[in-house]
Amino acid sequence: MDWTIRMNRALDYIEDNLDKEIDFNYSAKRAFCSLNSLTSMFKIVTGIPLNEYIRRRRLSLAALELQNSNEKIIDISMKYGYSSPTAFNRAFQIQHKVSPQYARSRGISITTYPRIAFQIKIKGDVEMKCRIETKPAFSVVGIKKNFRNDMEGDHHIPNFWRETPQETYDKILSLANAEPKGLLGICANFSGHEFDYFIAASTTKEDLQDLEKLEVPAATWVIFEQEGTIPDLIGRFWSEWLPSSGYRRANENYPDIEVYPDEDFLKDNSKYELCFPVEKE
Repeated sequence: MDWTIRMNRALDYIEDNLDKEIDFNYSAKRAFCSLNSLTSMFKIVTGIPLNEYIRRRRLSLAALELQNSNEKIIDISMKYGYSSPTAFNRAFQIQHKVSPQYARSRGISITTYPRIAFQIKIKGDVEMKCRIETKPAFSVVGIKKNFRNDMEGDHHIPNFWRETPQETYDKILSLANAEPKGLLGICANFSGHEFDYFIAASTTKEDLQDLEKLEVPAATWVIFEQEGTIPDLIGRFWSEWLPSSGYRRANENYPDIEVYPDEDFLKDNSKYELCFPVEKE
Protein backbone atom coordinates (compact mmCIF):
# COMPACT_ATOMS: atom_id res chain seq x y z
CA MET A 1 0.00 0.00 0.00
CA ASP A 2 1.24 3.49 -0.89
CA TRP A 3 2.95 5.36 1.96
CA THR A 4 0.65 8.38 1.69
CA ILE A 5 -2.45 6.18 1.87
CA ARG A 6 -1.18 4.51 5.03
CA MET A 7 -0.36 7.82 6.73
CA ASN A 8 -3.71 9.32 5.78
CA ARG A 9 -5.49 6.22 7.17
CA ALA A 10 -3.81 6.87 10.53
CA LEU A 11 -4.68 10.55 10.37
CA ASP A 12 -8.32 9.79 9.46
CA TYR A 13 -8.65 7.86 12.72
CA ILE A 14 -6.96 10.64 14.73
CA GLU A 15 -9.16 13.33 13.19
CA ASP A 16 -12.31 11.30 13.90
CA ASN A 17 -11.31 11.02 17.57
CA LEU A 18 -10.03 14.49 18.45
CA ASP A 19 -12.93 14.79 20.91
CA LYS A 20 -12.22 11.36 22.40
CA GLU A 21 -9.27 9.42 23.77
CA ILE A 22 -6.90 8.51 20.94
CA ASP A 23 -5.43 5.00 20.80
CA PHE A 24 -2.00 5.70 19.31
CA ASN A 25 -1.19 2.03 18.84
CA TYR A 26 -4.37 1.56 16.81
CA SER A 27 -3.54 4.59 14.67
CA ALA A 28 -0.13 3.01 13.93
CA LYS A 29 -1.83 -0.27 12.97
CA ARG A 30 -3.95 1.63 10.46
CA ALA A 31 -0.70 2.82 8.87
CA PHE A 32 0.70 -0.75 8.94
CA CYS A 33 3.74 0.35 10.97
CA SER A 34 4.96 0.64 14.55
CA LEU A 35 4.04 3.60 16.73
CA ASN A 36 7.67 4.72 16.66
CA SER A 37 7.68 4.67 12.85
CA LEU A 38 4.41 6.61 12.73
CA THR A 39 5.53 9.35 15.13
CA SER A 40 9.01 9.59 13.60
CA MET A 41 7.65 9.78 10.07
CA PHE A 42 5.05 12.37 11.05
CA LYS A 43 7.55 14.67 12.75
CA ILE A 44 10.13 14.40 9.98
CA VAL A 45 7.68 15.07 7.15
CA THR A 46 5.57 17.77 8.85
CA GLY A 47 8.18 19.38 11.10
CA ILE A 48 6.07 19.06 14.28
CA PRO A 49 5.54 16.19 16.75
CA LEU A 50 2.30 14.25 16.39
CA ASN A 51 1.22 15.18 19.93
CA GLU A 52 1.71 18.87 19.14
CA TYR A 53 -0.36 18.53 15.94
CA ILE A 54 -3.16 16.91 17.93
CA ARG A 55 -2.98 19.65 20.57
CA ARG A 56 -3.24 22.37 17.88
CA ARG A 57 -6.13 20.65 16.12
CA ARG A 58 -8.08 20.13 19.36
CA LEU A 59 -7.65 23.76 20.37
CA SER A 60 -8.67 24.85 16.87
CA LEU A 61 -11.89 22.83 17.07
CA ALA A 62 -12.49 24.00 20.63
CA ALA A 63 -12.17 27.65 19.57
CA LEU A 64 -14.58 27.20 16.66
CA GLU A 65 -17.08 25.45 18.91
CA LEU A 66 -16.67 28.16 21.53
CA GLN A 67 -17.65 30.86 19.05
CA ASN A 68 -20.41 28.93 17.30
CA SER A 69 -22.32 27.28 20.13
CA ASN A 70 -23.77 27.98 23.57
CA GLU A 71 -22.02 25.03 25.16
CA LYS A 72 -20.34 25.77 28.48
CA ILE A 73 -16.61 26.44 28.34
CA ILE A 74 -15.92 23.76 30.93
CA ASP A 75 -17.80 21.19 28.83
CA ILE A 76 -15.82 22.15 25.71
CA SER A 77 -12.56 21.90 27.63
CA MET A 78 -13.39 18.39 28.87
CA LYS A 79 -14.58 17.34 25.41
CA TYR A 80 -11.15 18.09 23.96
CA GLY A 81 -9.14 16.37 26.65
CA TYR A 82 -8.54 19.00 29.34
CA SER A 83 -9.25 17.80 32.85
CA SER A 84 -9.37 21.28 34.40
CA PRO A 85 -10.51 24.74 33.25
CA THR A 86 -7.12 26.12 34.30
CA ALA A 87 -5.21 23.80 31.98
CA PHE A 88 -7.60 24.56 29.12
CA ASN A 89 -7.38 28.32 29.69
CA ARG A 90 -3.57 28.21 29.71
CA ALA A 91 -3.34 26.11 26.53
CA PHE A 92 -6.00 28.22 24.80
CA GLN A 93 -4.14 31.45 25.53
CA ILE A 94 -0.84 30.01 24.27
CA GLN A 95 -2.38 29.18 20.90
CA HIS A 96 -4.99 31.91 20.45
CA LYS A 97 -3.36 34.71 22.51
CA VAL A 98 -6.65 35.41 24.32
CA SER A 99 -8.69 33.65 27.00
CA PRO A 100 -11.65 31.43 26.08
CA GLN A 101 -14.04 33.92 27.73
CA TYR A 102 -12.63 36.83 25.73
CA ALA A 103 -12.74 34.88 22.47
CA ARG A 104 -16.41 34.07 23.01
CA SER A 105 -17.57 37.49 24.22
CA ARG A 106 -15.77 39.60 21.63
CA GLY A 107 -16.07 37.30 18.62
CA ILE A 108 -12.45 38.01 17.65
CA SER A 109 -10.34 36.20 15.08
CA ILE A 110 -8.69 33.03 16.36
CA THR A 111 -5.72 30.96 15.25
CA THR A 112 -6.80 27.67 13.70
CA TYR A 113 -4.74 24.86 12.24
CA PRO A 114 -6.26 22.89 9.35
CA ARG A 115 -5.97 19.16 9.01
CA ILE A 116 -2.81 17.86 7.36
CA ALA A 117 -3.15 15.68 4.25
CA PHE A 118 -0.11 13.70 3.15
CA GLN A 119 1.20 13.88 -0.36
CA ILE A 120 4.64 12.69 -1.33
CA LYS A 121 6.83 14.27 -3.96
CA ILE A 122 9.86 12.23 -4.89
CA LYS A 123 12.48 14.68 -6.08
CA GLY A 124 15.23 12.36 -7.26
CA ASP A 125 17.39 15.34 -8.17
CA VAL A 126 19.92 14.83 -5.36
CA GLU A 127 21.63 11.46 -5.17
CA MET A 128 21.51 9.32 -2.06
CA LYS A 129 24.59 7.16 -1.68
CA CYS A 130 23.58 3.91 0.01
CA ARG A 131 24.00 0.15 0.10
CA ILE A 132 21.97 -2.72 1.54
CA GLU A 133 23.74 -5.29 3.72
CA THR A 134 22.67 -8.21 5.89
CA LYS A 135 24.70 -8.31 9.10
CA PRO A 136 24.89 -10.81 11.99
CA ALA A 137 24.02 -9.83 15.55
CA PHE A 138 26.57 -7.82 17.51
CA SER A 139 26.98 -6.18 20.93
CA VAL A 140 27.63 -2.56 21.81
CA VAL A 141 28.57 -0.87 25.10
CA GLY A 142 28.31 2.76 26.12
CA ILE A 143 26.09 5.24 27.92
CA LYS A 144 22.40 5.90 27.36
CA LYS A 145 19.74 8.50 27.97
CA ASN A 146 15.98 8.31 27.52
CA PHE A 147 14.25 10.69 25.09
CA ARG A 148 10.77 11.22 23.66
CA ASN A 149 10.33 11.28 19.90
CA ASP A 150 7.68 13.99 20.21
CA MET A 151 10.05 16.50 21.83
CA GLU A 152 10.25 19.91 20.19
CA GLY A 153 13.47 20.69 18.32
CA ASP A 154 16.44 18.63 17.20
CA HIS A 155 18.96 19.80 19.80
CA HIS A 156 18.43 17.27 22.60
CA ILE A 157 20.57 14.43 21.26
CA PRO A 158 23.38 16.74 20.00
CA ASN A 159 23.44 18.25 23.51
CA PHE A 160 23.85 14.74 24.95
CA TRP A 161 26.95 14.27 22.77
CA ARG A 162 28.38 17.68 23.70
CA GLU A 163 27.79 17.23 27.42
CA THR A 164 29.48 13.81 27.58
CA PRO A 165 32.99 14.13 29.11
CA GLN A 166 36.04 13.20 27.02
CA GLU A 167 37.04 10.53 29.54
CA THR A 168 33.75 8.76 28.86
CA TYR A 169 34.45 8.75 25.12
CA ASP A 170 37.94 7.39 25.83
CA LYS A 171 36.49 4.57 27.95
CA ILE A 172 33.96 3.62 25.26
CA LEU A 173 36.56 3.68 22.48
CA SER A 174 38.95 1.55 24.55
CA LEU A 175 36.43 -1.29 24.25
CA ALA A 176 35.83 -0.86 20.50
CA ASN A 177 37.16 -3.94 18.68
CA ALA A 178 34.41 -5.03 16.27
CA GLU A 179 32.30 -3.90 13.33
CA PRO A 180 30.89 -1.34 12.84
CA LYS A 181 34.00 0.58 13.83
CA GLY A 182 34.00 4.02 15.40
CA LEU A 183 31.63 5.75 17.78
CA LEU A 184 27.98 4.82 17.40
CA GLY A 185 24.82 6.76 18.11
CA ILE A 186 21.94 4.31 18.55
CA CYS A 187 18.19 4.85 18.92
CA ALA A 188 16.83 1.70 20.59
CA ASN A 189 14.28 0.25 23.02
CA PHE A 190 11.34 2.03 21.42
CA SER A 191 8.28 2.12 23.65
CA GLY A 192 5.35 4.31 22.67
CA HIS A 193 6.70 7.85 22.34
CA GLU A 194 9.95 7.03 24.17
CA PHE A 195 13.30 5.51 23.21
CA ASP A 196 16.82 5.11 24.58
CA TYR A 197 19.74 6.79 22.85
CA PHE A 198 23.17 5.19 23.25
CA ILE A 199 26.60 6.68 22.66
CA ALA A 200 28.46 3.43 22.23
CA ALA A 201 30.96 1.23 20.41
CA SER A 202 30.80 -2.33 19.07
CA THR A 203 32.74 -4.84 21.16
CA THR A 204 33.36 -8.51 21.92
CA LYS A 205 35.03 -7.81 25.28
CA GLU A 206 33.57 -9.10 28.53
CA ASP A 207 34.75 -6.34 30.91
CA LEU A 208 32.23 -3.55 30.28
CA GLN A 209 33.74 -1.07 32.78
CA ASP A 210 30.32 -0.17 34.23
CA LEU A 211 28.95 0.79 30.82
CA GLU A 212 25.53 -0.15 29.44
CA LYS A 213 25.31 -3.10 27.04
CA LEU A 214 22.92 -3.45 24.10
CA GLU A 215 22.46 -6.49 21.87
CA VAL A 216 21.76 -5.58 18.25
CA PRO A 217 19.97 -8.45 16.46
CA ALA A 218 20.86 -9.75 13.01
CA ALA A 219 19.13 -7.66 10.35
CA THR A 220 19.14 -6.28 6.84
CA TRP A 221 20.30 -2.67 6.84
CA VAL A 222 20.15 0.16 4.34
CA ILE A 223 23.31 2.16 4.98
CA PHE A 224 23.65 5.75 3.81
CA GLU A 225 27.01 7.50 3.53
CA GLN A 226 26.83 11.20 4.10
CA GLU A 227 28.47 14.45 5.11
CA GLY A 228 26.48 17.22 6.77
CA THR A 229 23.53 17.21 9.14
CA ILE A 230 21.80 14.03 10.27
CA PRO A 231 18.21 15.44 10.40
CA ASP A 232 18.38 16.20 6.66
CA LEU A 233 19.32 12.62 5.82
CA ILE A 234 16.77 11.11 8.21
CA GLY A 235 14.07 13.20 6.55
CA ARG A 236 15.12 12.08 3.08
CA PHE A 237 15.13 8.43 4.19
CA TRP A 238 11.50 8.63 5.35
CA SER A 239 10.12 10.97 2.70
CA GLU A 240 12.14 10.05 -0.41
CA TRP A 241 13.98 6.73 -0.20
CA LEU A 242 11.55 4.56 1.78
CA PRO A 243 8.31 5.27 -0.15
CA SER A 244 9.93 4.37 -3.48
CA SER A 245 12.25 1.54 -2.38
CA GLY A 246 9.99 -1.52 -1.99
CA TYR A 247 11.15 -1.77 1.64
CA ARG A 248 9.64 -0.79 4.96
CA ARG A 249 11.37 0.04 8.22
CA ALA A 250 11.66 -3.13 10.34
CA ASN A 251 9.77 -3.28 13.65
CA GLU A 252 10.77 -1.46 16.84
CA ASN A 253 12.86 -4.38 18.11
CA TYR A 254 15.59 -3.09 15.79
CA PRO A 255 17.53 0.12 16.43
CA ASP A 256 18.63 2.92 14.11
CA ILE A 257 22.39 3.39 14.09
CA GLU A 258 24.70 6.32 13.35
CA VAL A 259 28.33 5.38 12.68
CA TYR A 260 31.08 7.97 13.12
CA PRO A 261 34.39 6.56 11.86
CA ASP A 262 36.12 9.94 12.18
CA GLU A 263 37.47 10.65 15.68
CA ASP A 264 36.67 14.33 15.15
CA PHE A 265 33.00 13.42 14.87
CA LEU A 266 31.54 16.64 16.33
CA LYS A 267 33.00 18.91 13.67
CA ASP A 268 30.79 20.45 10.98
CA ASN A 269 30.28 18.32 7.86
CA SER A 270 31.91 15.26 9.41
CA LYS A 271 31.46 12.00 7.51
CA TYR A 272 29.14 9.39 8.93
CA GLU A 273 26.92 6.45 8.04
CA LEU A 274 23.26 6.16 8.93
CA CYS A 275 21.88 2.61 9.17
CA PHE A 276 18.19 1.73 9.15
CA PRO A 277 16.86 -1.82 9.60
CA VAL A 278 14.57 -2.69 6.70
CA GLU A 279 12.55 -5.57 5.32
CA LYS A 280 10.85 -6.20 2.01
CA GLU A 281 7.28 -4.92 1.63
